[in-house]
Order: sequence, then structure tokens, then C-alpha cells
Amino acid sequence: MKADIHPDYHMIKVVMTDGTEYETRSTWGAEGDTMTLEIDPKAHPAWTGGHQHLLDRGGRVSKFKKRFEGLGL
Repeated sequence: MKADIHPDYHMIKVVMTDGTEYETRSTWGAEGDTMTLEIDPKAHPAWTGGHQHLLDRGGRVSKFKKRFEGLGL
């Protein structure tokens, strides 16, 4: 492996939106810096699944069911 191509890992503190903190190794910032998250994986819909409902109003699922309803497998 080539020498001196890897980033410098150091300890930083991460502060979640609910106030909880933890320390981790990272290439972000400098040793001892604090990263304050604006989007928390505990609460954001991208990680939790959110409250989305799949509504198919005459879309692909309905077209598929209509096309193959008479097969009777």
C-alpha cells in the first residue's frame, strides 16, 4: 500500500438533536471538535420510515391488476 494516503482519524464528539452525546473516530474536523447534528437519525423519516402511506390512484399497481385479473392462476 502507498504511504501517507490515508486520512487522519481522530476523536470527535457528536451531539444529537435530542441532546445526547457520544464520542467516535472521524476524519471530520480536528481532534476534540464537536459535531452538532441538524438531522437526527432517531427522529428523521428517512431513517425511521416516517408516516408515509402508499396511495395508488390508478397507477402502476392498478394497471397491473387490471391487465392480469383474468388469468386465474
